[in-house]
Amino acid sequence: MTPEFSQQQQREKQAVALSSLGAAVGLTAFKILVGITTGSLGILAEAAHSGLDLVAAGMTLVAVRISGRPADRSHLYGHGKIENLSALGETILLLATCGWIVWEAVRRLIFHKVEVEVTVWSFVVMAVSIVVDISRSRVLARTAKKTHSQALEADALHFQTDIWSSAVVLLGLAALWTGEHFPSLGVLKESDAIAALGVSLLVVWVSVQLGRRTVDALMDKAPHGMETRIVTAVEAVPGVRDCHQVRIRNSGPLLFIDLHVLVDGNQTLWQAHDLTEIIEAAIHDVAPEADVTVHPEPC
Repeated sequence: MTPEFSQQQQREKQAVALSSLGAAVGLTAFKILVGITTGSLGILAEAAHSGLDLVAAGMTLVAVRISGRPADRSHLYGHGKIENLSALGETILLLATCGWIVWEAVRRLIFHKVEVEVTVWSFVVMAVSIVVDISRSRVLARTAKKTHSQALEADALHFQTDIWSSAVVLLGLAALWTGEHFPSLGVLKESDAIAALGVSLLVVWVSVQLGRRTVDALMDKAPHGMETRIVTAVEAVPGVRDCHQVRIRNSGPLLFIDLHVLVDGNQTLWQAHDLTEIIEAAIHDVAPEADVTVHPEPC
């Protein structure tokens, strides 16, 4: 990866993270206003969710900026792990919000009935939220794939859940409106709190998936099947007798690969160096843009 291309990717990551932060600010304020006005727990739950989106987007922006710093004497592998810490922070925030939503929904269903006023603004705010979240998640996912950014990937996954949760709240509001206008279907009046529970279940499921991947990254778990593919590619290089002691770790968007190879002991230093260059090229076919270190050993 050339320095110019790396800087271009870093600027693109920061621009996308900043736009996501701006969208989160607008949606959070809109949902809080409509939720308080109508008394809808489903919308207030979505407002809390968007509030966490705001915090998460801010964390992502900070993480993306720090992860772009070059390696130094204290961080020899760079600062990419900050992106994984940002994703872990998002997971904790999401789970905390789910706890509040579940508690409030159960309280409304069993102990304290709350009248919810369904207005046209109830539907407008959720429809706007879905449109904005679809746009944000697509941009974030595309940029994350292009720049190999785990922080942006986590943010994209986060906002994809917003689409489904907003759709659940819309259904809940529609059912609530139906229950108000058709007394025989009065049971539908509880649909707002039930929709809030649906939102929390979706968020918990995504949070667990995100948390698992984040912990795997922090524990330096190698990508599935990567070691086998690397060994196969390296041992196919003419002159390599064996490939062993393969080590793989992620640091944000970067992948570091270290390995040992057995080669002909009669090679000159220049020949061994040229062979390591060929080995690195073979590894780059499997893991493009990886930082590779090859240690040749005489056979």
